[in-house]
Amino acid sequence: MRRRILYLLCFAVLGSAFALGQDNRNDRRHLRQDRRDLRHDRFDRRQDRRDFRNDKRDLRSDRRDFHNDLRNGDRRDAARDRRDIRNDKRDLRGDRRDLRSDRRDIHHDRRDRRSDRRDLHRDRRRRG
Repeated sequence: MRRRILYLLCFAVLGSAFALGQDNRNDRRHLRQDRRDLRHDRFDRRQDRRDFRNDKRDLRSDRRDFHNDLRNGDRRDAARDRRDIRNDKRDLRGDRRDLRSDRRDIHHDRRDRRSDRRDLHRDRRRRG
């Protein structure tokens, strides 16, 4: 009977040591994942800024063409340019929305990463 209790006690101690040893590697994996998420979000934000600048440039060009067509009396081209202006404005709104969501994602990822690093250091201090 004593032998069985001793075996169960040893098994519980070894099992808990194994479970505690896994947490450290798992925390580092989360840190790497957070860093990867930040990298992807920053790249996405750069692409959205580039799209935003290109759409603004297209909008300026379409407005210039629209005013030239109105001045020259070309109503058909003016209607086409008006449609292009409306589409460019819609693209700008979408790009603004994407930029805002990317900024929010970056903020949350940075906050999560700081929190994970703080927890990792706190756990290291407690353990040893």
